Amino acid sequence: MHILFSDNRAAEQNLALEQQLLRGAEDVVLLYINSPTVVVGRNQTIEAEVDMEYCQAHNIAVVRRKSGGGAVYHDEGNLNYAIICNGGERPLDRDYTAPVVYALRKMGVAATSGPRGEIMVGGAKVSGSACMVHRGRVLFHGTLLFDADLTALEAALRGDESRRGRGIKSVRSTVANLKPMLSDVADIEGFMERLCSAMQEFFLHRPTLAPPHT
Repeated sequence: MHILFSDNRAAEQNLALEQQLLRGAEDVVLLYINSPTVVVGRNQTIEAEVDMEYCQAHNIAVVRRKSGGGAVYHDEGNLNYAIICNGGERPLDRDYTAPVVYALRKMGVAATSGPRGEIMVGGAKVSGSACMVHRGRVLFHGTLLFDADLTALEAALRGDESRRGRGIKSVRSTVANLKPMLSDVADIEGFMERLCSAMQEFFLHRPTLAPPHT
């Protein structure tokens, strides 16, 4: 499994890169950081999920991805990951959060995987995810809230419910940043380095997940 980094901060470009890698043949993990952006799922109504006036006033881009799932907020305090690989006959039977949960536990964070592919710590969500399959290849991508602006996140994701129509509704959760849980990680670049190292260890040895630290 190769781990790649994108220096591009434009969400549309990074989402396009994910699709390019999905159409390829290699198993890869892609890590990237976006400038402030709301990314909505394929089957969602943008106006029902997003406060467009707030986003326009605060220079927050709004883009749509090709996978399903709910709307998420990205900024420079959020690390995005995409696991792209061959999925086998039943591609969604696999727990694609496992390498990320393993990495967080290696850092001393009591992370667990939730039923919708979210990652939880102490009852708060630190990572949301979405997934799609293309010709037997799987794209599983998620967010990792390290030091995101949670005030902006809440405001940007406050849409107009009356405009939902048939669009899929996001599942709202209490969220938290990981930085306060990591006393020895000063910035998101250091977090990305630690995450990368632990994920490489996971893919090399395929260890069984230990119980979370408490």
